[in-house]
Amino acid sequence: MHDITIPTADTVLICIDVQRDFVPTAGSDESPEVSTIRSLVHDARASKIPVVFIREVHHPTLVDIGREVDGVEELHCIDGTPGAAFIDEFGPLAGEYEVRKRRYSAFFNTDLDTILRGYKATTVVLVGGLTDVCVHYTAVDAHQLDYHFRVVNDAVYGSSEAAHTAALNAMAYLQTSSVIDARQAAELFTGAQIKA
Repeated sequence: MHDITIPTADTVLICIDVQRDFVPTAGSDESPEVSTIRSLVHDARASKIPVVFIREVHHPTLVDIGREVDGVEELHCIDGTPGAAFIDEFGPLAGEYEVRKRRYSAFFNTDLDTILRGYKATTVVLVGGLTDVCVHYTAVDAHQLDYHFRVVNDAVYGSSEAAHTAALNAMAYLQTSSVIDARQAAELFTGAQIKA
């Protein structure tokens, strides 16, 4: 029998698809949303809140692409291409998880729920993109799996401003206190209790 202490946390930060194919740019500078995501990852780590990184990846043969490009999206996140990689200086550190997905929701056919239950998480904080696609679908599945979710409105980015706003409204409909800002997220991290 092994003597293992598994760290647990009520709250987990989930960074969704902060990859080169998705991240908006502000000219040659990083967008405000991405800068905010970086700050929240730093805050979570400083508060010993687990951070899980979600990365969409498709096989070069496209056997796993499904209906993903039936809409307006072009091919994206093909394994081995620069666009599938996390942005520079971003991604999991030793001891943090990267969950690869092939569909919009970070829960669909992945081990995210198993990881969250291992942490004993009850609340997930969502950042990344796209607000109206992968963030929204992940929030819906979190809700259906009985997690509280919080989406950080200034740390997510959508396919358009209208779609971003509509998705935030749809998520707020599911859980009335679910849309927060980065300041509130940082406060949640410092107030969240970590158990050994």
